[in-house]
Amino acid sequence: MPMKKPKSSHHGIPTEVLDELLKHSDSIAPDAILGPNGLLKRLTGALVERVLNEEMEHHLGYQHGQPRPGGQTNARNGTSKKTLITEQGTVPIEIPRDRDASFQPVIVPKNKRRMAAFEDKVLALYARGMSVRDIRDQLEELYGTKVSPDLISSITDAILDEMHAWRSRPLQSCYPVLYIDALRIKVRADRTIHAHSIYVALGIGLNGQKEVLGLWMSKNEGAQFWLKVLSELKKRGVEDFLFICCDGLSGMAQAIKAAFPQAIHQTCIVHVIRNSLSVVPWSDRRAVAKSLKPIYTAPSEEAALTALEGFEEEWGSKYPLIGRRWLERWDEISPFLSYPEEIRRVVYTTNPIESVNRSLRKAVKTRSVFPTVNAVYKVLYLAIQRLEKKWTQTVRNWGQIIQQLAILFPERVKMDAISNS
Repeated sequence: MPMKKPKSSHHGIPTEVLDELLKHSDSIAPDAILGPNGLLKRLTGALVERVLNEEMEHHLGYQHGQPRPGGQTNARNGTSKKTLITEQGTVPIEIPRDRDASFQPVIVPKNKRRMAAFEDKVLALYARGMSVRDIRDQLEELYGTKVSPDLISSITDAILDEMHAWRSRPLQSCYPVLYIDALRIKVRADRTIHAHSIYVALGIGLNGQKEVLGLWMSKNEGAQFWLKVLSELKKRGVEDFLFICCDGLSGMAQAIKAAFPQAIHQTCIVHVIRNSLSVVPWSDRRAVAKSLKPIYTAPSEEAALTALEGFEEEWGSKYPLIGRRWLERWDEISPFLSYPEEIRRVVYTTNPIESVNRSLRKAVKTRSVFPTVNAVYKVLYLAIQRLEKKWTQTVRNWGQIIQQLAILFPERVKMDAISNS
């Protein structure tokens, strides 16, 4: 008769092994399994030590207890004690040593006491905006692990090189759409609290995927600052943006013209409407908003101007500032009217980047003041990494949109570049 295959749990571990492990637990109560001195903590230490011994055997080339190969001088040389910091708490282990000190363990590298899963937990809490001391308290509450604030800071500081590399990474040569928006954050410097603007650039690539291109911090905003940002994007490989969409940022028009003269500057229509309604009392807002709609939903720029004239006839005497603002900024408001409906939906509003900034605000809202500039960048970078993992879908109707862009901009959107993106 064929041998009966042992039953396994849905994790693939034979039930006989689990039964044997439970024999070494005082009970099946939660504390006995998951508590500070529970089975899971002891099992973590035992597994790590077992892997370390396997690594040592591979390093030496023979198993423990066997004779050394002829001519080999290196051999085991006892163990050294180390305390690991894990999700189960602090776990004491013994690390095997060799005589010539050439053994370099992989699972627990030299001079490292933290397991990767523990570091990931710290970074995840930090990305959610928790302060160093809040993280310390959370870890102690969840795992009974007492970790110093300096240790947590060192874990989060370890991502600084990764973050700097991300901020300077090479970019694609063409992004059909670029959105730019800002959020305000307070940073302490020289015992003084300063308000800073954090500017975020979100690109839509030729493949229709969203990508945060960079973060910049500035106390003041203007054409000179925005020229610096756009020039940096050029240095990182961007040769062309078809559309650059923003909410009427000061100096943006001049910066775009200087850095990417072919790019179409589109002001967010939603912001224009909000600004228009800000001078209208509540009693008239619904009616004024209804009268503005034919302007930005017009089938052409000519029809939109006709609708603007109609708005002026209806409301100009009561609210003359609204029509004047639309006309003064018409060159930045009207570009989207020249394109098909599918392209209009992508470029008429900065909602995509405002959605990004809402997520970033959630990550920083628990901190009224950041201690350093690097602390700001660390939190926002980690939050962006978490956010980008969720972007698995392309922009809606992107296949149709990119075909339209290739027809409208044949010299700038190449079909071979689309297929390779």
